[in-house]
Amino acid sequence: MQRTKFTKAEKSWILYDVGNSALVLLATSVIPIYFTGLASADPTLKDVAVGAWGTGETIASLVIALLMPILGSIADMEGMRKKFIVGCVGTGAVATVAMGFPTHWLPFLVIYVLSSIMLNSSFVFYDALLVDATTTERMDEVSSQGFAWGYVGSCIPFIACLLIVLNASTIGIGMQTAMLIAFCITSAWWVVFTIPMLKNVEQKSFKPKRPHAMRNAILGIGSTLRSIWRYEAMRYFIIAYFFYIDGVHTIIKMSTSYGTSLGIEGTQLVLALLVTQFVAWPASIIYGRLGRTVGTKKMILVGIVGYVGITLLASFMREIAIFFGLEPAVMFWILAICVGLFQGGIQALSRSLFGKLCPREHVNEYFGFFDIFGKYAAILGTGLVSAFTFLTKDPKLGVLSISVLFVAGFFAMLKVPDDV
Repeated sequence: MQRTKFTKAEKSWILYDVGNSALVLLATSVIPIYFTGLASADPTLKDVAVGAWGTGETIASLVIALLMPILGSIADMEGMRKKFIVGCVGTGAVATVAMGFPTHWLPFLVIYVLSSIMLNSSFVFYDALLVDATTTERMDEVSSQGFAWGYVGSCIPFIACLLIVLNASTIGIGMQTAMLIAFCITSAWWVVFTIPMLKNVEQKSFKPKRPHAMRNAILGIGSTLRSIWRYEAMRYFIIAYFFYIDGVHTIIKMSTSYGTSLGIEGTQLVLALLVTQFVAWPASIIYGRLGRTVGTKKMILVGIVGYVGITLLASFMREIAIFFGLEPAVMFWILAICVGLFQGGIQALSRSLFGKLCPREHVNEYFGFFDIFGKYAAILGTGLVSAFTFLTKDPKLGVLSISVLFVAGFFAMLKVPDDV
């Protein structure tokens, strides 16, 4: 397979994924645990800490869902895309460091919500810059490289933070100080790897600046949705993406909870998470190159089928472990490796295929809707898991229900033309 030489703009765009992924990984592992520790000191919140955390996540999601289509439309104007990135990263980095100072759960949660909003908002403008950083023919591979290096790059500061937090008493510092150091490392990593993109990627696609930008953006949301629906290729892609990415994110969000229900220790769960990151690194690169040679749509379909297999493996993990005489933790590691093989690839090619479908002068506006699905899906999936688990009293059937989403996504994806 031919080796690709990346341009300075492409490399710089890829590096942003390396920078932001450190905070993403910390936010899905260490930060919720630290919040639970702060909440446990408050007798009124001790038993409902998970609910308070979920409320914070929901507020962040709603703010982004409401703002991104509007701000995305404004960011499509000449010279605005990178200004929004500077605002998001600057505010988000300060908020990330500020999380190290509160000793009470409420101010910590408020600051976390601000950090989360800034981080996830930046993805919308970053994803839209893909069409400026590279050509249509190279989108698959460049998008995949972003995910790939994001996975491995995030592990470097994460491991450093983990060593400090886990050994806080050994090195003679308190947990709050250890977390402050971890937040500073993560914030600095994010900022440093943002700079090359700001320097080397120029916004080439834009619409002219017009007065009353905010009002026009709000009024234009309905027009954008109608345009998406009228364009057959994009309509079927959005329907397919809604279902299968919901399944992908449900598996990501529910994996730790499911592993805990099987009696797997927390240390094993964190190590399995790191295994997923390292496997996803080369797998995403291979996926991107296959997308260029085999076809983007075909490789997305392969990923969907792969996730059906992952869902079946997760559902019958205990039975398979007993049949082969394996420990549940070993089966969970195997599951983590399987997830790593498909996770980055299917997300990367989905991003690049959407970028190919978008009209260039409205790319940020369209990505505003795309990222709402991509970052905050898992609505149907978590609902299915909860409903089937409660009704059948069997977590296995709850997990198995996720396969319905992948099947629906597969058949909708078949409707997308092959020549996009």
